[in-house]
Amino acid sequence: MTARKRGSSNGAARPPPKASDETHKKTEQITANSSELSITPSKLGQILKVSAFFFVPYFYLIFYHYQIDEELKRSILINAVLSFAGFFITLFLIPVATKYLLRRDLYGKDINKKGTPQGSIKVPETLGIVVGIVFLVLAILFQSFNFTSDSNWLVEYNAALVSICFMILLGFVDDVLDVPWRVKLLLPSIAALPLLMAYAGHTTIIIPKPLIQYVGIGVLDLGTVNGDVSGVRERRGATNCYGTVNGDVRGLRCGIDEDYLMNSCCSLPAGFKLRGWIYKLYMGLLAVFCTNSINIHAGLNGLEAGQTAVTASAILIHNVMQIGASSDPEYKQAHAFSIYLVQPLLTTSLALLCYNWYPSSVFVGDTYTYFAGMTMAVVGILGHFSETLLIFFLPQVLNFLLSIPQLSGYYVCPRHRLPRFDPQTGLLTGTDDGTLVNLFLRCFGQLSEKSLCLLLLGFQIQTHNISEAIAVAVSLLHVANAAPSSCETRPLQ
Repeated sequence: MTARKRGSSNGAARPPPKASDETHKKTEQITANSSELSITPSKLGQILKVSAFFFVPYFYLIFYHYQIDEELKRSILINAVLSFAGFFITLFLIPVATKYLLRRDLYGKDINKKGTPQGSIKVPETLGIVVGIVFLVLAILFQSFNFTSDSNWLVEYNAALVSICFMILLGFVDDVLDVPWRVKLLLPSIAALPLLMAYAGHTTIIIPKPLIQYVGIGVLDLGTVNGDVSGVRERRGATNCYGTVNGDVRGLRCGIDEDYLMNSCCSLPAGFKLRGWIYKLYMGLLAVFCTNSINIHAGLNGLEAGQTAVTASAILIHNVMQIGASSDPEYKQAHAFSIYLVQPLLTTSLALLCYNWYPSSVFVGDTYTYFAGMTMAVVGILGHFSETLLIFFLPQVLNFLLSIPQLSGYYVCPRHRLPRFDPQTGLLTGTDDGTLVNLFLRCFGQLSEKSLCLLLLGFQIQTHNISEAIAVAVSLLHVANAAPSSCETRPLQ
């Protein structure tokens, strides 16, 4: 969802609203030229400067701080080179695509600038289709550099790309047909089917140590039946315990025998019946949440692409830290798999942000929000850190909880749950609608659209920092309560 009012092909036949002669002339001139608008990435320099604050420490962690296998470094570097190429390709293609979108009347008008000359400009929308196509081409080309025909990861990698491609298509259909909310909730469920059918990974959820005494188990295996842990036995030592190695505090993967596994960590209560489809249901619901949560946490120039870039950056840092602290090759590959998809997502989103940052030259459309949400859901599932992903989505979770009364129909839900714009002051005022955007305005008072977007993105960054701090605190608590054992290192998720 973007802060725009959908244009129509017969909109030119409607008489313009009354206005002063000077304002009317400016509006007519801007409207006449908007169909032939030649946009440029005017925020390119700003985006590059801000991006440097992430990429410099990111590559430092990969190539200097952690002792990562040379082969894995090579794959990450190749993927990064392709991703940066995708950045410039996206920068080039967006102005090209805008001309075709305007010809087909796929444009909108910025509601948050209504009453000003900028509010009368035809802004091309659905530019997420460009980002999605470039992303898919990069991801497909990368296969030739990293995967062999008999690779165990190739099936899941292609299934992930099919799900993402399916979501891009459905998002574009939504932009063109403007489907109702109830249908939007079903779209990610359909797109996630290829991933769910191809998924062959673990079906366990590790219970945090402080909660074990209340839950009664250390590992919740959603692939077991009647308390059977045979699925866990197949990968001996898949249960986490915690300790110290040479003074380093980290999560540990314990080499324990089956009797201990049966009687201690993974013993399930009597009559506890779970089946593998429950975990796939959980994955499907995660995909639905991630796609729709970005879609409803929107309405400001740069907010959709900005929150995606911030979350993608946090995911990359998390993956690198997990790879650097682990000695398990399979575990490293799972997080490397995530990096291979998130790096092109980040660079193409940054290219889009060069045009979408305030004041926006293009709108991203539902195509982009669905694509970005599905991509992050896919990497969280196949990278085996879906629980951490939900922590990264805390602002979106809060926004969803605030939206439940309106989305459920308990309160009236308008088409655009946006703040009120005052054309005299250029400031936004919060309404009673249940969104994080309006909540921030009610708490902090009137703000400009740019200031509000920066505040929301800053909140997103702080939640990521708090998430990492919580992870460290939990790991220390595990260490303090763990019994000594012979373990091989494995970092916390």
